[in-house]
Amino acid sequence: RNSISYHSNLSIFNNNKTTMKFSAIASSLLLLNFTADAFTPTSLVSLGRGKTSLSVATEPKPTIATKPDSGEWAPDSWTKKVGRQMPVYDDQDEVDRAIDKLSSCAPLVFAGEVRSLHEQLAKACHGQGFLLMGGDCAEAFNEFNVDHVRDSFRVILQMALVLTFGGAMPVIKVGRMAGQFAKPRSEPDEVRGDVALPSYRGDIINSEEFTPEARRNNPFNMVTAYHQCAQTLNILRAFASGGYADISRLQAWNLDFVESTEEGSRYRQFAAKVDESLRFMKAIGVDTSDDNFSKVDFFTAHECLLLPYEQALTRQDSTTGKWYDCSAHMLWVGE
Repeated sequence: RNSISYHSNLSIFNNNKTTMKFSAIASSLLLLNFTADAFTPTSLVSLGRGKTSLSVATEPKPTIATKPDSGEWAPDSWTKKVGRQMPVYDDQDEVDRAIDKLSSCAPLVFAGEVRSLHEQLAKACHGQGFLLMGGDCAEAFNEFNVDHVRDSFRVILQMALVLTFGGAMPVIKVGRMAGQFAKPRSEPDEVRGDVALPSYRGDIINSEEFTPEARRNNPFNMVTAYHQCAQTLNILRAFASGGYADISRLQAWNLDFVESTEEGSRYRQFAAKVDESLRFMKAIGVDTSDDNFSKVDFFTAHECLLLPYEQALTRQDSTTGKWYDCSAHMLWVGE
């Protein structure tokens, strides 16, 4: 139940205590800690567990609630509360039109997929699984391409395979992608010389260039972000279930570092061990073309910062009647 974070270089130990380093765009390796009970069935939650909280040194001025609280929850109930790290839009009509546009779009993920992730996380909370999360600090519109998505997916597959082999337990694979656009800021404005402009809060809100036009908070960036997320998820689903994730192809997952570094040489040795194990399983009659060998569950996650976007993608499940934020499989909220 420890929490472990890795950034540019990730070190993983296998049974022989061999260190393998993977250079990723930006990756995190997490084990669930005090938030574990959020995914655990009520009957399994232990009593008396303490609670923790984090303090933020500096925060932007909170957004003041603009609607009275009726006491009944709805997807827009957040507007009746005090919000932090929220952009201030100068045209509410544009905001309403962007939300209406998103509300008419298809959900990015589905309730059944979210429930599957909840079940796997509950098992991890009780030592029956391991959570691996990796991806970008923040996605950008101008950096999107298929190769970038594929390489991020491939690195997570490689790390998950090492962890599964060394830890002898299932690994839950979560990509911090297809929605990780918004960025929290300690100050609402950025000052350069005598010029003060709104802080850059991620492409889903405004642009990075230091000009009044670029730094204007544009509600329709949410629509652009949605369409990029849809493309990213389409690519990830194709890779996860279309044969690319087949464990027999692990040698084909090799990135450039595998060919040119000492760590890559160690990975090749590890891959050879897995190949040998697969050949043995085939020899004794195990069907390695089964979905357990050729497909993977891959989930997406992002920080829940831009609440108008989350509101527009919150839908009621037709089978259970429960509400789900269908912008990602996993959302987290910072303080």
